[in-house]
Amino acid sequence: MAAGLLGQKLEMTQIYDNEGQVIPVTVVKAGPCVVVQIKTGSKDGYNAVQLGFKVLKESKFNRPSKGHFSKNKIKPHRYLREFRLNKTENYQIGQSIEVSTFRAGDVVNVSGHAKGKGFQGVIKRHGKHGGPASHGSRFHRTTGSIGQRTSPGEVFKNMKLPGHMGTQRVTVRNLEIIAVKNEDHLIYLKGSVPGAKNGFLVIESCDPDFESRISKSEVSEDKKIEAKEGEPKKILTEPK
Repeated sequence: MAAGLLGQKLEMTQIYDNEGQVIPVTVVKAGPCVVVQIKTGSKDGYNAVQLGFKVLKESKFNRPSKGHFSKNKIKPHRYLREFRLNKTENYQIGQSIEVSTFRAGDVVNVSGHAKGKGFQGVIKRHGKHGGPASHGSRFHRTTGSIGQRTSPGEVFKNMKLPGHMGTQRVTVRNLEIIAVKNEDHLIYLKGSVPGAKNGFLVIESCDPDFESRISKSEVSEDKKIEAKEGEPKKILTEPK
């Protein structure tokens, strides 16, 4: 797993490039995240960093959770996620990782939980065609044959049948960052991401240079929405 940030889906909107083309974007609040724990190969068998997002009241947590945070004198956070890394030298306990580590033009993978759809049939759940719609047909939206009779006398595993749809973990890969708004901790991703409004997201960077930016994340002077250095500026108007 690559390094990244934790975030929250806010809304979808649209912005224009300098050619007047509409770009659909998802507005995501990314960070600030706090380094809660650092794991090393010598002690834990692998290198990883655990990030916390969204501070909550201490009364919302049980004693084991309180102890995990108080051990390093960190306020309790609602979300905890671990990122496996090649090295952890750029991280320290209590360090704040902010959205300024991302750049416009970067590519990321976004994971979240899809919206729940409830109990659905095979047409919506699996995309089946259904039966004939004309007069005389005995089925329209139900599934067809699901097996034989005496032999084998059972329904095989993985048969596509009606059932609960949604709420599973979904990862959308290779989403481009159109803009970064450091002062509001916002990033604008091209296209859609899984989940409902205010849903929790894990944002993983695909940029091999991402980890090298971590040490500079707290002193970043970039407060404008700009394209990657050496590339044409893509934003005509700043998103609101």
